[in-house]
Amino acid sequence: MAFTIVSPDFRDSDAIPKRFSCDSENLSPEIQWDGAPPATRSFVLIVEDPDAPSGTFTHWVVYDVPPDLNKLPGGMGNSADIKGGIKQGYTDFGRKGYGGPCPPRGHGVHRYNFILTALDIPGLGLADGAKKSEVERAMKGHVLGTTRMTGRYGR
Repeated sequence: MAFTIVSPDFRDSDAIPKRFSCDSENLSPEIQWDGAPPATRSFVLIVEDPDAPSGTFTHWVVYDVPPDLNKLPGGMGNSADIKGGIKQGYTDFGRKGYGGPCPPRGHGVHRYNFILTALDIPGLGLADGAKKSEVERAMKGHVLGTTRMTGRYGR
């Protein structure tokens, strides 16, 4: 079975609904996955915009997601207190948690990559609020598989 990521809120390559953006409620969408490698002991989710004018912009960093989960519920990224040992890192907005699509007006449609990585370790050993670069460094040598989906949003 292939390692896949989906959202009931939008399909891969389709538009991300406005309620998940800075133009509305800025809610994190529900994210679901299936087919993780058998030896998976945790997951990391990174959401980023590779089309940002200043380079790739990080919108959400979630790590130490337990292997028995197969989804992140909608709105989870908007909560400061997440249970089960799941941690959130700092985004390029300068805060923890989810920051929805918010491309500069008139800059066209941007791609938002939701990248889910399965790891062979139960946690990264990082405190809550790590930066994406710290998460990526801690993941090195522990990746079992990666899957992604892309949403689009423009203003």
